[in-house]
Amino acid sequence: MPHTSSSKLTRRAFTKLSVAGALGAGFTAAFPFVSRAASATRRLRIACVGAAGKGWDDMIGVSEDGARHDIVAICDIDHRDGGEQPANLKSVQLARPLGIGAARRQFPQAKVYRDFRRLLEQRDIDAVTVSTPDHMHATVALSAMALGKHVFVQKPLSQTVHEARVMREVAAARRVVTQMGNQNHSGAGYRCAVQVIQSGAIGKIKAAYSWVSAPPVWPDNIAKLASDEPVPAGIDWDLWIGVAKPRPYRQHAYHNFNWRAWKEYGTGMLGDVGCHVMDPVVWGLELSAPRTVQATVSEFHPEVYPSWNVVKYEFAATRFATDGFRYTWSDGRKPPVDPAHIPAGVTLPASASLLIGEKGSMISSPGAAPRLYPQANFQDYSLTVVKEMFAGFAAEKRDHYRMWTDAILTGSQANSSFEYAGPLTEIVMLGTIAQRIPDRTLRWKASALSFDDAAATQLVRRQYRKGWEIPALS
Repeated sequence: MPHTSSSKLTRRAFTKLSVAGALGAGFTAAFPFVSRAASATRRLRIACVGAAGKGWDDMIGVSEDGARHDIVAICDIDHRDGGEQPANLKSVQLARPLGIGAARRQFPQAKVYRDFRRLLEQRDIDAVTVSTPDHMHATVALSAMALGKHVFVQKPLSQTVHEARVMREVAAARRVVTQMGNQNHSGAGYRCAVQVIQSGAIGKIKAAYSWVSAPPVWPDNIAKLASDEPVPAGIDWDLWIGVAKPRPYRQHAYHNFNWRAWKEYGTGMLGDVGCHVMDPVVWGLELSAPRTVQATVSEFHPEVYPSWNVVKYEFAATRFATDGFRYTWSDGRKPPVDPAHIPAGVTLPASASLLIGEKGSMISSPGAAPRLYPQANFQDYSLTVVKEMFAGFAAEKRDHYRMWTDAILTGSQANSSFEYAGPLTEIVMLGTIAQRIPDRTLRWKASALSFDDAAATQLVRRQYRKGWEIPALS
């Protein structure tokens, strides 16, 4: 019989489950690493929290369609088998299943749940994928790590700076193998760009821009969608709300997909794609916490993220960036790049990063070799060193999911573990805070998790619904 119980797990049981000794130094994972020789044949037992939408991709990816690893448990608040989708979804999103029905057919031996807390009571689990809306990432992942489970968490790692910090610390304390779902981190394009940056070919980086010029993925009228409606059969709305403030169900306003627009559940366009697009800049320059952050937004709405925004960061020097390095993010509009920095005859891609160095500049896009300018100055380097480097990375055909599962089996760490993904997510989430308090230069003190602005500091953490609190996030 499938396990379909709802949110009746007591607060005491949840607290015990979520944190029992999570931060105790010297604890080891519940499923210890195996030798490299054994790793070739051992099949991991993986549980998936979120089995539709992007969760479907993650479930198929980590198990390699069940051929390499076993999906032993699946959990989703939506137990439908298809249904009407929001009109704003693209073809790639419409191709993913709605509801848990497809996952149940694909993995008929897996136990089925609505409540991730019930799933975590199942004993034969090695690792867990977390593919929920952003507001639930930290609570699910921390509850799994407390039990020694290795975790794969979709980007962004968390909804708040505080959650990202705690997730990094707990992962280290529990010695679990972690990975964030920023898949381009394993791709040839970003790996090659980082090598070029760190080689010094264009000198130390003085400034950089990252952008997505497309409009938001949610409808323009998201805040004005239909009034409250009955919850469709098969959806556990209370479990979807989870740690957040309860509100009535509204068709296509939140579940599925469009929760990204809402400050209570998502992180806007910056949170949705920032961990992808900003990755080569943060990685290549070894950026840590910024000194300041400031945002300009198209409009301010108390509940919904803006349709476009520009976020400006300033950082201290690193080995690869000059002191006072300025980094600008933008989405929903043409990138605000200084025309003097755009190489002659170049049309900027719809989504990319432009780095301005002491000796030249570079454009980095996922899946493509970096392009260096002025072209005349770098023609030989681009046609020899960069071309050969990119070809070598591409030939490896790294799979981001297998980087995680193989790391579990070989006793190593994955390439976008929380040790890296945590600080990257903190930088992104600082930008989402600036969007909520626009037109102010906010000075950040990373060690204290605070700004020089009380209103901004309040947004570093979130408030958790009563009964959903876990001590790790208190």
